[in-house]
Amino acid sequence: MSITEKVVKIAQDARQASLAMARLSAAVKNDMLLKMATALEHAVSVLIAENRKDLEAGRQKGLSPAMLDRLMLDEGRIRGIANALREVATLPDPVGEVTKMWKRPNELMVGKMRIPLGTIGIIYESRPNVTADAAALCLKAGNAVVLRGGSEAINSNVAIAGILRNVLKEMGIPPAALSLIPFTEREGVLEMLKQEESIDLIIPRGGESLIRFVVENSRIPVIKHYKGVCHIFVDQSADFDKAEQIIVNSKTQRPGVCNALETLLIHRDIAAEFIPRIAATLSALDVELRGDEAFCGYAPQAKPATEADWHAEYLELILACRVVDDIDAAIDHINRYCSLHTESIITSDYGRAQRFIREVNSSCVMVNASTRFADGGQLGLGAEIGISTTKLHSFGPMGLEDLTTTKFIVYGDGQIRE
Repeated sequence: MSITEKVVKIAQDARQASLAMARLSAAVKNDMLLKMATALEHAVSVLIAENRKDLEAGRQKGLSPAMLDRLMLDEGRIRGIANALREVATLPDPVGEVTKMWKRPNELMVGKMRIPLGTIGIIYESRPNVTADAAALCLKAGNAVVLRGGSEAINSNVAIAGILRNVLKEMGIPPAALSLIPFTEREGVLEMLKQEESIDLIIPRGGESLIRFVVENSRIPVIKHYKGVCHIFVDQSADFDKAEQIIVNSKTQRPGVCNALETLLIHRDIAAEFIPRIAATLSALDVELRGDEAFCGYAPQAKPATEADWHAEYLELILACRVVDDIDAAIDHINRYCSLHTESIITSDYGRAQRFIREVNSSCVMVNASTRFADGGQLGLGAEIGISTTKLHSFGPMGLEDLTTTKFIVYGDGQIRE
C-alpha cells in the first residue's frame, strides 16, 4: 500500500471506531484508562529500550540537550504518564450531559446534550508523553483519535500507542479508536490533513512553524495557537508589593512557556515610583528589559524597544515594557499586539478591573493574578489538550468539554407543526 492508501485506511477505521467509542459508558472508559495506566507501568523496560533508540538517533542528528531532555523517558516519567491517565479517569464525563432544557408554547421540551466530536487528529512534536495524554483525553470524551508524532520520537510513540491499543483489544473496544501514523514521511501528515470525511478536527501541538504548516495544508478545521504574547497592565491603583510578586512569577518562573509574561504596561501616574523598583528586581533576576522612551527614562539599564518588541514572544528572560497614559491606552495596546492568549490587570479599582475583563479580547483575562495560571490544570479543567486562541469552536485552555459538541434533543407528545 502507498502512504496515501495507508493514511486513508487509518482515518476510515478510526471513523468507524468512533461510533463504538460514543456508546461507551463512563464506567467503561474509566476502567479502560486505569488498565492503560497499569499496562504502561508493566512495560517500563520495553518503553525505555524503545526510547533509547530515539535518543541515540537524536544525538546523531545533533538535537540540543533541551530537546533530548524533552524526548527522554525513564521510570519516573513513565510513572508520571500513567498517573496522568489515572487523573483523567477521575474527571467527570461530559458525554450525555444535558446542558439546558426549555419548554415551548406547544409543550415541546427542547434541550442540548453533549456528544463527542467524532474523530480527532493530533499532530505534535517531540514529547512522547503527548501520545498517552492526548489519547486519554480524546477517548474519555468518547472520541476516536489519530495521532501523528514527531519523527524524533517515532519508536517511543509506536511503543506507547501499541500498549494502549492492546488494552482496547482486550476490552473488546476497536483498537482503531486509538490510531497512530507509524511512519515519519511528511507525506503522511499532508494526507492526514486531507481526510475531511473521516477526521472532524485537527489539533496541532508544537511551535508556531508546525501550526502554520498545518493550517496552510488542512482541509479539516484546525484549533490554532500560534504563540503567547501575554501582557500585564499595572494600574495606578495597584498594590506595588502584589504587582511585583505577580510580574516576577509571570516572567521568571518558566520563561519558555506560552503563558509567560512578554510585555509589561505601566500607568504613567505611578511610573516614577514603580518603574525603578520593578526594573531593579527584574534586572537582579537577569531579565533583559526593553522599554519605550518613558520607561527607559526611569530604568537606564533598559534597552530601547523597537516596534518588533511589542509583537515578540521571547520565550526567554527578555521583557518589553511601556508606559501608558491610562486604561484606555493599555487596552488599545493589548488588543493591537496580543496573540489572544492571556492578559492580566493589577488594580485595586473594581470598575477598571471589570472594564479590563469586558474589553480585552483574549481567551484568558485575569485580575491581580499571574499569567502562568492560563493552564487547564490550574483553571480546574483537570487536564488540557491544548490552548486555542481562535474563537471557534473553543477559546482558551481546552479540557474534556471542549472535545465535545452539543446536539438538540426534543421531547414531544404527539405535537405536529401547523
